[in-house]
Amino acid sequence: MTAEEKAPAVSVISEEKAATQPQSTALKFTVAAIAVVMSVYHMYVAAFGPPEALIFRGTHLLFALTLVFLLYPLKPGGDWKWRISDAVLLLASWAFIFHLFLNYEYMTNRIIYIDDLTMADKVNTVIAVLIILEATRRVLGWALPLTAACFLIYAIFFTNVTGPVLMEQLYLSTEGIFGSTLGVSASYVMLFVLFGAFMEKSGTGQLFMDFALSITGHTAGGPGKVAVVSSSLFGTVSGSAVANVMVDGPMTIPLMKRTGFKPSFAAAVEATASTGGQIMPPVMGAAAFVMAEFLAVPYATVALWAVIPAILYYLAVFFAVHFEAKRHGLHGVPKNELPAFGHVMLSRGHLFIPIITIFIGLTLGYSAPLCALVGALMCMPIALLRKSTRGGITWRSVLDALEEGAKNTLAVAMACACAGIVIACVTITGLGIVFTQIVVGLAQNLLPLALILTAIAGIILGMGMPTTPAYIVMVSLLVPALIKLGAPTPAAHMFAFYFAILSAITPPVALAVFAAASLAKANLWQAGWAAVRIGAAGFIVPFMFVFEPSLLMIGEWHVILHSFVTATIGTICLAGGLFGYFFRLAKPWERVLLLIAAFMLIKPGLITDLIGFGMLAIVLLSQLLIRRNEPKTA
Repeated sequence: MTAEEKAPAVSVISEEKAATQPQSTALKFTVAAIAVVMSVYHMYVAAFGPPEALIFRGTHLLFALTLVFLLYPLKPGGDWKWRISDAVLLLASWAFIFHLFLNYEYMTNRIIYIDDLTMADKVNTVIAVLIILEATRRVLGWALPLTAACFLIYAIFFTNVTGPVLMEQLYLSTEGIFGSTLGVSASYVMLFVLFGAFMEKSGTGQLFMDFALSITGHTAGGPGKVAVVSSSLFGTVSGSAVANVMVDGPMTIPLMKRTGFKPSFAAAVEATASTGGQIMPPVMGAAAFVMAEFLAVPYATVALWAVIPAILYYLAVFFAVHFEAKRHGLHGVPKNELPAFGHVMLSRGHLFIPIITIFIGLTLGYSAPLCALVGALMCMPIALLRKSTRGGITWRSVLDALEEGAKNTLAVAMACACAGIVIACVTITGLGIVFTQIVVGLAQNLLPLALILTAIAGIILGMGMPTTPAYIVMVSLLVPALIKLGAPTPAAHMFAFYFAILSAITPPVALAVFAAASLAKANLWQAGWAAVRIGAAGFIVPFMFVFEPSLLMIGEWHVILHSFVTATIGTICLAGGLFGYFFRLAKPWERVLLLIAAFMLIKPGLITDLIGFGMLAIVLLSQLLIRRNEPKTA
């Protein structure tokens, strides 16, 4: 047994805290009923249209806060005395939301920043802020609430913004708590999370695994490639890298170890593949929907921008697995132990129909919430079509999906509400402009340096909070500087989006790696640095599409095609250089040339392409000549 196998498993650290299961039957029923009603309400809104923004977002937050204080008690396992505080906070959350509802006409007719606040407005503002900070802490931990608190302290004590003006921005406008970020959670995220819950209950997760096993399981490093394929598929319905690891990992990691991969490498592959789910169209992470809202473009446009970078990311992971397996002479799983592709597609292939429907709907220009609703409603009927997938599909399955969908939305809802506090402080104080000036000054008007600073900031922010709030903070503070220095707006936002995600595989705080290492019983640091190597394309490609937006499918089709082809070849070279294999084991100088070729080819441009292909040609010639001479030498 190796030292890695002997290493104790690290504890799994999730992006959000685990909810406490209600102990009493009455509480369990109450939670289930509220969650189901929440899901049905959002499905109704998606079908027939939302009410006014403040009412819709307030209702969404009302449901979310109610479930948070029921599922995340102040002291888990404490007696009824501790639950009193939860009940008080729950009533307080209802109070500040119903204050808006009952005085809606007054709220909409008053002149913001001019009409005086009532005492009730001031009291409810303070209650709202404190409640949201506490609810976010219970679900997501301390990082995001402390970040929001720092912005509040700055706005109150270090600017000329008056208390009433700040209160209006936070509570009485749609630029704070009830801003567009909470609207994204209510309109988009809720429906896609529901879709994911229905997919899970209909057995689609097993389809993803069987599909991946049937097409790649028998090849060199097959189980690693299975992790890549299945995680990319599962990632289309899961916005959480950690959740993806915990679903796929128990199957793929033991298979990888069984076929000879080191525990640290197996953990890294699963973590990296799972993290990429948030950038994989057609259904991406919650931050992608926030991006669409910020840029005022259809979600389908954001998904289109993400296509080529996502392909390059997963190509890098796929070939990293392939080259590592070839380098160590590892084989796949025997075919007789794997499901046959034809059997998988005949018995379960119809479960792909809801995902295909969403893709077609988005392509045709239908709204993302409506597409998600249609996809969710199709899951169970589609599963009932065949005997092989009909088992276990009952009315209870439908209710469970509705309940799980609502519960799984809580983390995003609280993150978006708390991020609204940050946005309110940034906009009312002008901090975004100040930060832009600072970044531009530090970067000395050099865009590459500004990109490096932004990338570092994104990884640091992502260490302490989920992708969505990390992205929102970056958009508020750093992205304007990139745009000012010449970065195209879509590319600047995608850049921030990528580096908010990549913190999940970047040491020292790499949540997806933590989860995978615990399953693999691997050394955390070794797994973390292996994940960085495997996902290297994710760190490089964002810099490239800033300078060449054709990698985001922006521009003429022939330029896009050229950029895609050369970047694909470059990505394969990158994996070859990092893992020391191409057609055979690579010599040190060949690895250096492969890495140079990778950077030259991923960066579109005639000169860089010529240099890259020249470097690659030298390596290919060397490897083919050595390969030809090997039998003669033998």
